Amino acid sequence: MLVGSAVRRVAIVGGVRIPFARSYTAGAVVKHSRDYNLVRECVLGCGLDPHTPGLDMQRACGTSLEAAIDIGNKIALGQIDAGIAGGTDTVSDPPLVYPRSYQQLLLARYRGRNAWERFSPWFGLRPRHFKPVMPAVVEPRTGLSMGQSTEIMARQWQIPRVDQDQLAYDSHMNAATAWRAGFYDDLVVEYQGLKIDNNIRGDTSLDRLGKLKPSFAPDGTLTAGNSTPLTDGASAVLLATPEWAARRKLPVLGFLRHGKVWAVDFATGKEGLLMAPTHAVPAMLRDAGLTLQDFDYYEIHEAFAAQLLCTLKAWESREYCRDVLGLPAPLGSIDRARLNVKGGSVGIGHPFAATGTRILATLAKILAGDARAKRGLISVCTAGGMGVTAIVER
Repeated sequence: MLVGSAVRRVAIVGGVRIPFARSYTAGAVVKHSRDYNLVRECVLGCGLDPHTPGLDMQRACGTSLEAAIDIGNKIALGQIDAGIAGGTDTVSDPPLVYPRSYQQLLLARYRGRNAWERFSPWFGLRPRHFKPVMPAVVEPRTGLSMGQSTEIMARQWQIPRVDQDQLAYDSHMNAATAWRAGFYDDLVVEYQGLKIDNNIRGDTSLDRLGKLKPSFAPDGTLTAGNSTPLTDGASAVLLATPEWAARRKLPVLGFLRHGKVWAVDFATGKEGLLMAPTHAVPAMLRDAGLTLQDFDYYEIHEAFAAQLLCTLKAWESREYCRDVLGLPAPLGSIDRARLNVKGGSVGIGHPFAATGTRILATLAKILAGDARAKRGLISVCTAGGMGVTAIVER
């Protein structure tokens, strides 16, 4: 992300989302073909000036944070004065795909030039053609689901089940406490009768979490309790120059100062699928002239409790930081009391493309409400072995 005296500051003016709803249907970060121009359709349907352009983009779970960084760069360069970054996923309504042979049959019928050519393809119709292919969160290069890949990471980094359950418990408790305290009242708007995130389990316990069976391997440690659920939801953040906000008498919550994206070689098995943030964060810290300990709050996406714990352990490892990251010393540890203080993705839920701006809006409000705080760090791992990170300042 562009920073320095030659560029403009990027203010976080506000954020909003709908309640995140637990979904019971498999899905992925994909859209229906009818939604090929989704963002522009949102502009035309939500009351914005119809002359406002829209851009669809995708970086798996980091999509909306990447959108915020992209808009931030345009603002910093003077190309625009304000923009809305956001993301949405509805995995309870996934686009179902039918077998390719059935697609070819339909195309052959469509291309027919006479009645016979349009009718004869139906002779090839078979019962197997009516079995849809459900979308799945599986990496094409490895054939493994994200959960299976994280099980491998958890074994490599020796992350105990009890530690994963503790982090999951904290995620739910922090989210439930934040809702009771009214923190989310102005960040979340009611949608179709749902007023709060319905995945949060404020009454869960470590004992309950400990009784859940492994989800991805018979002897694994990842469960439905310490992993994010498939979720529906949407979120957005308004970014602008401070001057644009001042002219409209809009309060500024914070400033988006830095952003960094990285990728790892997970396909060969050399690196863990969700370990890219371990690279992105130190690179971003180098740009900003900061250390890992120079933050008042840390918002690290919890795809799985194990993935977050692997990341923290990697930053504390002298060998990993030296041999993999090329650093002279470990990045070190963080104060866990400052981590995901208003709940994380395990508790709140994870509509893939919506998580980034959910986190960005949350962190900006946290910083705005703490006069002693200076800055916060955001880290989001994604499918495809990528990571998106950002720094927000008060």
